[in-house]
Amino acid sequence: MPKVLITGNEALAEAAVQAGCRSYFGYPITPQNEIPEYLSRRMPEVGGTFVQAESEIAAINMVYGAAAVGQRAMTSSSSPGISLMQEALSFMAASELPAVIVNMQRGGPGLGNIGPSQGDYFQAVKGGGHGDYKLLVYAPSTIQEIVDLTVRAFDKADEYRTPVMILGDGVLGQMMEPVEMPEIEPRVIEKPWALTGTRGGPAKVIRSLFMLPGEDGMLEQRNYALQAKYDRMKEHEVMCETMLTDDADVAIVAFGTSARIAKSAIHQARAEGIRAGLVRPITLFPFPEKIIAETAGRVQSFLVVEMNLGQMLEDVRLAVNGRVPVSFYGRPGGAVLAVEDILQAIRNTAVAVNTAK
Repeated sequence: MPKVLITGNEALAEAAVQAGCRSYFGYPITPQNEIPEYLSRRMPEVGGTFVQAESEIAAINMVYGAAAVGQRAMTSSSSPGISLMQEALSFMAASELPAVIVNMQRGGPGLGNIGPSQGDYFQAVKGGGHGDYKLLVYAPSTIQEIVDLTVRAFDKADEYRTPVMILGDGVLGQMMEPVEMPEIEPRVIEKPWALTGTRGGPAKVIRSLFMLPGEDGMLEQRNYALQAKYDRMKEHEVMCETMLTDDADVAIVAFGTSARIAKSAIHQARAEGIRAGLVRPITLFPFPEKIIAETAGRVQSFLVVEMNLGQMLEDVRLAVNGRVPVSFYGRPGGAVLAVEDILQAIRNTAVAVNTAK
Protein backbone atom coordinates (compact mmCIF):
# COMPACT_ATOMS: atom_id res chain seq x y z
CA MET A 1 0.00 0.00 0.00
CA PRO A 2 1.49 3.43 -0.94
CA LYS A 3 2.48 5.73 1.87
CA VAL A 4 1.25 9.30 2.35
CA LEU A 5 3.30 12.14 3.85
CA ILE A 6 0.97 13.70 6.40
CA THR A 7 0.92 15.49 9.75
CA GLY A 8 -0.03 13.63 12.90
CA ASN A 9 -3.19 15.68 13.40
CA GLU A 10 -4.43 15.14 9.86
CA ALA A 11 -3.51 11.45 9.96
CA LEU A 12 -5.54 11.03 13.14
CA ALA A 13 -8.52 12.81 11.63
CA GLU A 14 -8.49 10.66 8.48
CA ALA A 15 -8.02 7.49 10.54
CA ALA A 16 -11.11 8.45 12.55
CA VAL A 17 -13.10 8.78 9.32
CA GLN A 18 -11.84 5.40 8.12
CA ALA A 19 -12.77 3.89 11.51
CA GLY A 20 -16.38 4.95 11.01
CA CYS A 21 -16.50 8.14 13.06
CA ARG A 22 -19.47 10.13 11.77
CA SER A 23 -19.93 12.67 14.56
CA TYR A 24 -17.24 15.17 15.53
CA PHE A 25 -17.68 18.04 17.96
CA GLY A 26 -14.83 20.33 18.99
CA TYR A 27 -13.54 23.78 19.83
CA PRO A 28 -10.30 25.34 18.54
CA ILE A 29 -7.12 25.23 20.60
CA THR A 30 -3.48 24.93 19.54
CA PRO A 31 -1.71 22.53 18.85
CA GLN A 32 -4.56 20.31 17.62
CA ASN A 33 -6.46 22.70 15.36
CA GLU A 34 -5.66 20.74 12.20
CA ILE A 35 -7.96 17.95 13.44
CA PRO A 36 -11.20 19.99 13.42
CA GLU A 37 -10.05 21.89 10.34
CA TYR A 38 -9.57 18.62 8.45
CA LEU A 39 -12.81 17.09 9.70
CA SER A 40 -14.82 20.21 8.85
CA ARG A 41 -14.20 19.21 5.23
CA ARG A 42 -14.22 15.42 5.51
CA MET A 43 -17.30 14.85 7.65
CA PRO A 44 -19.75 16.32 5.11
CA GLU A 45 -18.04 14.24 2.38
CA VAL A 46 -18.87 10.98 4.19
CA GLY A 47 -22.33 11.98 5.37
CA GLY A 48 -21.18 12.76 8.89
CA THR A 49 -21.75 15.64 11.29
CA PHE A 50 -19.20 18.33 12.15
CA VAL A 51 -19.99 20.97 14.75
CA GLN A 52 -17.68 23.65 16.07
CA ALA A 53 -19.23 23.99 19.50
CA GLU A 54 -19.30 27.17 21.57
CA SER A 55 -16.89 25.66 24.12
CA GLU A 56 -15.11 22.48 25.10
CA ILE A 57 -17.84 21.82 27.66
CA ALA A 58 -20.48 22.00 24.95
CA ALA A 59 -18.40 19.80 22.62
CA ILE A 60 -17.99 16.88 25.05
CA ASN A 61 -21.70 16.99 25.96
CA MET A 62 -22.54 16.80 22.27
CA VAL A 63 -20.31 13.73 22.10
CA TYR A 64 -22.33 12.32 25.01
CA GLY A 65 -25.55 12.78 23.04
CA ALA A 66 -24.18 11.31 19.80
CA ALA A 67 -22.73 8.30 21.63
CA ALA A 68 -26.06 7.72 23.40
CA VAL A 69 -27.82 7.20 20.07
CA GLY A 70 -25.16 4.77 18.86
CA GLN A 71 -22.94 7.02 16.73
CA ARG A 72 -19.18 6.63 16.61
CA ALA A 73 -18.32 10.05 18.04
CA MET A 74 -15.10 11.94 18.78
CA THR A 75 -13.78 15.19 20.14
CA SER A 76 -10.25 16.57 20.28
CA SER A 77 -8.59 19.32 22.27
CA SER A 78 -5.44 20.19 24.15
CA SER A 79 -4.65 20.25 27.85
CA PRO A 80 -6.79 23.10 29.31
CA GLY A 81 -9.62 22.17 26.96
CA ILE A 82 -9.51 18.57 28.14
CA SER A 83 -9.67 19.86 31.73
CA LEU A 84 -13.02 21.46 30.93
CA MET A 85 -14.35 18.10 29.70
CA GLN A 86 -13.69 16.12 32.88
CA GLU A 87 -17.19 16.29 34.38
CA ALA A 88 -18.80 14.95 31.20
CA LEU A 89 -16.13 12.24 30.88
CA SER A 90 -17.07 11.00 34.35
CA PHE A 91 -20.73 11.00 33.29
CA MET A 92 -19.88 9.06 30.11
CA ALA A 93 -17.83 6.48 31.98
CA ALA A 94 -20.65 5.96 34.48
CA SER A 95 -23.24 5.78 31.68
CA GLU A 96 -20.99 3.37 29.75
CA LEU A 97 -20.96 5.39 26.56
CA PRO A 98 -18.28 4.69 23.93
CA ALA A 99 -16.41 7.64 22.41
CA VAL A 100 -12.88 8.72 21.50
CA ILE A 101 -11.24 11.76 23.10
CA VAL A 102 -7.97 13.12 21.70
CA ASN A 103 -5.57 15.22 23.78
CA MET A 104 -2.62 16.76 21.95
CA GLN A 105 -0.92 18.03 25.09
CA ARG A 106 0.62 21.47 25.53
CA GLY A 107 2.66 23.05 28.30
CA GLY A 108 0.99 23.83 31.59
CA PRO A 109 -0.34 24.25 34.22
CA GLY A 110 -2.85 27.00 33.47
CA LEU A 111 -3.05 28.32 29.93
CA GLY A 112 0.67 27.61 29.74
CA ASN A 113 2.04 27.69 26.20
CA ILE A 114 1.67 25.81 22.92
CA GLY A 115 4.84 23.73 23.34
CA PRO A 116 4.59 19.93 23.57
CA SER A 117 4.24 18.37 26.99
CA GLN A 118 3.32 15.19 28.82
CA GLY A 119 1.95 16.97 31.85
CA ASP A 120 -1.53 15.46 31.55
CA TYR A 121 -0.53 11.90 32.46
CA PHE A 122 -2.16 12.08 35.89
CA GLN A 123 -5.33 13.56 34.43
CA ALA A 124 -5.63 10.90 31.73
CA VAL A 125 -4.61 7.83 33.71
CA LYS A 126 -5.95 8.49 37.18
CA GLY A 127 -9.38 9.75 36.07
CA GLY A 128 -9.42 13.54 35.87
CA GLY A 129 -13.07 13.76 36.85
CA HIS A 130 -14.92 12.64 39.96
CA GLY A 131 -15.57 9.09 41.13
CA ASP A 132 -13.99 5.68 40.62
CA TYR A 133 -13.58 5.40 36.86
CA LYS A 134 -10.85 4.89 34.26
CA LEU A 135 -10.32 5.62 30.59
CA LEU A 136 -8.54 3.27 28.24
CA VAL A 137 -5.54 5.47 27.31
CA TYR A 138 -3.31 5.04 24.25
CA ALA A 139 0.04 6.87 23.92
CA PRO A 140 1.27 6.73 20.30
CA SER A 141 4.91 7.40 19.49
CA THR A 142 4.80 7.63 15.68
CA ILE A 143 2.28 8.92 13.20
CA GLN A 144 1.72 5.40 11.88
CA GLU A 145 0.88 4.41 15.44
CA ILE A 146 -1.50 7.37 15.68
CA VAL A 147 -3.37 5.94 12.69
CA ASP A 148 -3.42 2.37 13.98
CA LEU A 149 -4.37 3.31 17.54
CA THR A 150 -7.14 5.66 16.40
CA VAL A 151 -8.83 2.81 14.53
CA ARG A 152 -8.28 0.55 17.53
CA ALA A 153 -9.65 3.19 19.91
CA PHE A 154 -13.04 3.25 18.19
CA ASP A 155 -13.26 -0.54 18.19
CA LYS A 156 -12.30 -0.82 21.86
CA ALA A 157 -14.64 1.99 22.88
CA ASP A 158 -17.53 0.00 21.42
CA GLU A 159 -16.27 -3.33 22.75
CA TYR A 160 -16.00 -2.10 26.33
CA ARG A 161 -18.64 0.65 26.16
CA THR A 162 -16.20 3.21 27.52
CA PRO A 163 -14.56 6.50 26.59
CA VAL A 164 -11.07 5.96 25.15
CA MET A 165 -8.36 8.62 25.13
CA ILE A 166 -5.53 9.08 22.65
CA LEU A 167 -2.81 11.00 24.49
CA GLY A 168 -0.45 12.74 22.09
CA ASP A 169 1.39 16.06 22.22
CA GLY A 170 2.30 19.04 20.10
CA VAL A 171 5.27 17.30 18.49
CA LEU A 172 3.25 14.30 17.31
CA GLY A 173 0.38 16.48 16.14
CA GLN A 174 2.51 18.85 14.06
CA MET A 175 5.27 16.63 12.68
CA MET A 176 5.05 14.86 9.32
CA GLU A 177 5.92 11.24 8.51
CA PRO A 178 5.08 8.84 5.70
CA VAL A 179 2.30 6.48 6.80
CA GLU A 180 0.09 3.81 5.36
CA MET A 181 -3.47 5.09 5.49
CA PRO A 182 -5.59 1.99 4.93
CA GLU A 183 -9.15 2.19 3.75
CA ILE A 184 -11.01 -0.15 6.07
CA GLU A 185 -14.53 -1.40 6.45
CA PRO A 186 -15.52 -0.37 9.99
CA ARG A 187 -16.82 -3.18 12.15
CA VAL A 188 -20.57 -3.05 12.60
CA ILE A 189 -21.34 -3.55 16.27
CA GLU A 190 -24.87 -4.03 17.49
CA LYS A 191 -25.81 -1.51 20.16
CA PRO A 192 -29.11 -2.66 21.65
CA TRP A 193 -28.66 -0.17 24.48
CA ALA A 194 -28.62 2.88 22.16
CA LEU A 195 -31.43 5.42 22.34
CA THR A 196 -33.15 5.13 18.97
CA GLY A 197 -36.74 5.63 20.11
CA THR A 198 -38.96 2.98 21.65
CA ARG A 199 -40.63 2.02 18.33
CA GLY A 200 -43.20 0.05 20.24
CA GLY A 201 -40.62 -1.69 22.38
CA PRO A 202 -39.50 -1.20 25.98
CA ALA A 203 -38.12 2.19 26.96
CA LYS A 204 -34.35 2.60 27.25
CA VAL A 205 -32.65 4.83 29.78
CA ILE A 206 -29.00 5.92 29.85
CA ARG A 207 -28.06 7.53 33.14
CA SER A 208 -25.39 8.00 35.78
CA LEU A 209 -27.75 9.08 38.57
CA PHE A 210 -28.64 6.35 41.09
CA MET A 211 -30.16 8.00 44.14
CA LEU A 212 -31.92 5.40 46.28
CA PRO A 213 -29.79 2.94 48.30
CA GLY A 214 -32.09 0.04 47.47
CA GLU A 215 -32.66 0.94 43.84
CA ASP A 216 -32.14 -1.78 41.27
CA GLY A 217 -28.71 -1.16 39.74
CA MET A 218 -27.69 1.23 42.53
CA LEU A 219 -24.49 3.24 42.28
CA GLU A 220 -22.39 0.86 44.37
CA GLN A 221 -23.24 -2.01 42.03
CA ARG A 222 -22.51 0.16 39.00
CA ASN A 223 -19.07 0.87 40.45
CA TYR A 224 -18.39 -2.84 40.94
CA ALA A 225 -19.46 -3.52 37.35
CA LEU A 226 -17.19 -0.77 36.04
CA GLN A 227 -14.28 -2.09 38.08
CA ALA A 228 -14.81 -5.57 36.63
CA LYS A 229 -14.58 -4.01 33.17
CA TYR A 230 -11.32 -2.23 34.06
CA ASP A 231 -9.95 -5.52 35.39
CA ARG A 232 -10.74 -7.13 32.01
CA MET A 233 -8.82 -4.35 30.34
CA LYS A 234 -5.83 -5.05 32.59
CA GLU A 235 -5.99 -8.69 31.56
CA HIS A 236 -6.43 -8.23 27.81
CA GLU A 237 -5.54 -4.72 26.66
CA VAL A 238 -1.98 -4.01 27.86
CA MET A 239 0.27 -2.86 25.01
CA CYS A 240 3.98 -2.25 25.48
CA GLU A 241 7.16 -2.16 23.39
CA THR A 242 10.48 -3.37 24.76
CA MET A 243 13.85 -2.76 23.11
CA LEU A 244 17.25 -4.21 24.10
CA THR A 245 16.11 -5.14 27.60
CA ASP A 246 17.34 -8.76 27.60
CA ASP A 247 20.91 -7.79 28.54
CA ALA A 248 20.32 -4.23 29.78
CA ASP A 249 21.76 -2.88 33.00
CA VAL A 250 19.70 0.33 32.77
CA ALA A 251 16.07 0.24 31.57
CA ILE A 252 14.65 3.53 30.35
CA VAL A 253 10.86 3.86 30.68
CA ALA A 254 9.31 6.47 28.40
CA PHE A 255 6.16 6.96 26.33
CA GLY A 256 5.13 8.96 23.29
CA THR A 257 7.55 11.60 22.02
CA SER A 258 9.92 11.05 24.94
CA ALA A 259 10.35 7.43 23.88
CA ARG A 260 11.25 8.48 20.31
CA ILE A 261 14.02 10.69 21.63
CA ALA A 262 15.12 8.14 24.22
CA LYS A 263 15.68 5.50 21.52
CA SER A 264 18.41 7.63 19.96
CA ALA A 265 20.02 8.15 23.36
CA ILE A 266 19.91 4.41 24.05
CA HIS A 267 21.72 3.59 20.80
CA GLN A 268 24.40 6.17 21.63
CA ALA A 269 24.74 4.76 25.14
CA ARG A 270 25.22 1.28 23.67
CA ALA A 271 27.99 2.68 21.45
CA GLU A 272 29.71 3.91 24.64
CA GLY A 273 29.45 0.48 26.22
CA ILE A 274 26.48 1.24 28.49
CA ARG A 275 23.91 -1.53 28.21
CA ALA A 276 20.69 0.42 28.09
CA GLY A 277 17.23 -0.70 26.97
CA LEU A 278 13.74 0.67 26.64
CA VAL A 279 10.32 -0.17 28.04
CA ARG A 280 7.68 1.90 26.23
CA PRO A 281 4.12 1.76 27.56
CA ILE A 282 1.66 2.10 24.67
CA THR A 283 -1.35 1.78 26.95
CA LEU A 284 -0.98 4.10 29.94
CA PHE A 285 -4.12 2.54 31.35
CA PRO A 286 -3.94 -0.35 31.65
CA PHE A 287 -0.29 0.20 32.65
CA PRO A 288 2.25 -2.55 31.79
CA GLU A 289 3.14 -3.09 35.44
CA LYS A 290 3.81 -6.82 35.00
CA ILE A 291 6.28 -6.18 32.18
CA ILE A 292 8.11 -3.58 34.26
CA ALA A 293 8.12 -5.92 37.27
CA GLU A 294 9.61 -8.70 35.14
CA THR A 295 12.22 -6.31 33.76
CA ALA A 296 13.13 -5.34 37.33
CA GLY A 297 14.29 -8.92 37.81
CA ARG A 298 16.95 -8.50 35.09
CA VAL A 299 18.21 -4.91 35.18
CA GLN A 300 20.16 -3.04 37.80
CA SER A 301 18.35 0.29 37.57
CA PHE A 302 15.49 2.17 35.90
CA LEU A 303 15.51 5.66 34.43
CA VAL A 304 12.10 7.24 33.78
CA VAL A 305 12.09 9.94 31.08
CA GLU A 306 9.10 12.27 30.63
CA MET A 307 8.24 15.75 29.42
CA ASN A 308 6.97 16.65 32.90
CA LEU A 309 8.30 16.58 36.45
CA GLY A 310 7.65 12.90 37.14
CA GLN A 311 4.09 11.61 36.72
CA MET A 312 4.47 8.16 35.15
CA LEU A 313 7.44 7.89 37.52
CA GLU A 314 5.05 7.03 40.36
CA ASP A 315 3.55 4.08 38.48
CA VAL A 316 6.99 2.79 37.53
CA ARG A 317 8.10 2.91 41.16
CA LEU A 318 4.98 1.00 42.20
CA ALA A 319 5.66 -1.67 39.58
CA VAL A 320 9.35 -1.96 40.49
CA ASN A 321 8.36 -2.20 44.17
CA GLY A 322 11.80 -1.30 45.50
CA ARG A 323 13.68 -4.14 43.82
CA VAL A 324 16.14 -1.79 42.07
CA PRO A 325 16.70 1.99 42.09
CA VAL A 326 14.45 4.21 39.96
CA SER A 327 15.76 7.62 38.85
CA PHE A 328 14.15 10.35 36.76
CA TYR A 329 14.93 12.90 34.09
CA GLY A 330 12.35 15.27 32.71
CA ARG A 331 11.52 18.81 31.68
CA PRO A 332 8.16 20.58 32.21
CA GLY A 333 6.30 23.47 30.64
CA GLY A 334 6.49 22.60 26.96
CA ALA A 335 10.25 21.97 26.85
CA VAL A 336 11.36 19.27 24.40
CA LEU A 337 13.91 16.75 25.63
CA ALA A 338 17.32 16.58 23.94
CA VAL A 339 19.07 13.34 23.05
CA GLU A 340 22.31 14.51 24.71
CA ASP A 341 20.52 15.32 27.98
CA ILE A 342 18.88 11.88 28.11
CA LEU A 343 22.24 10.29 27.26
CA GLN A 344 23.85 12.16 30.15
CA ALA A 345 21.08 10.96 32.48
CA ILE A 346 21.77 7.40 31.30
CA ARG A 347 25.49 7.89 32.01
CA ASN A 348 24.72 9.23 35.48
CA THR A 349 22.43 6.28 36.20
CA ALA A 350 25.08 3.80 35.02
CA VAL A 351 27.70 5.47 37.23
CA ALA A 352 25.39 5.26 40.23
CA VAL A 353 24.83 1.56 39.54
CA ASN A 354 28.56 0.85 39.29
CA THR A 355 29.28 2.86 42.43
CA ALA A 356 26.68 0.91 44.38
CA LYS A 357 28.21 -2.46 43.44
